Amino acid sequence: MRTDKQNQLLKELHRLLNEQNDLARQGKLRRVQALCDRTGGLIEELSRSGILGSDEFAPHRRQLADMYENLRLTLSDQRDHAGKELDRIRKGRRTIRVYRDSIQTARK
Repeated sequence: MRTDKQNQLLKELHRLLNEQNDLARQGKLRRVQALCDRTGGLIEELSRSGILGSDEFAPHRRQLADMYENLRLTLSDQRDHAGKELDRIRKGRRTIRVYRDSIQTARK
């Protein structure tokens, strides 16, 4: 049987995972990272309490797995978006370099 403390930890873990997903969708990755430490601590505490391996926890296990998967997908999408932006910036810098070199060559 779960204690009030375990219920409280589970609710807090759900809240933090939802907040991480929301922040990840907004691109606020530093804040997501800051929450990772807190969620990690909660998981450790829940693990020590023994509830994670209990049959009573089984329904929550799937829900938490889905929440983590959503977070992973959102972060992956953000990484892809950041990669595309970096490629766009690199291309722009190369274009500027070519223009600069062309202007310098024309002046000689």
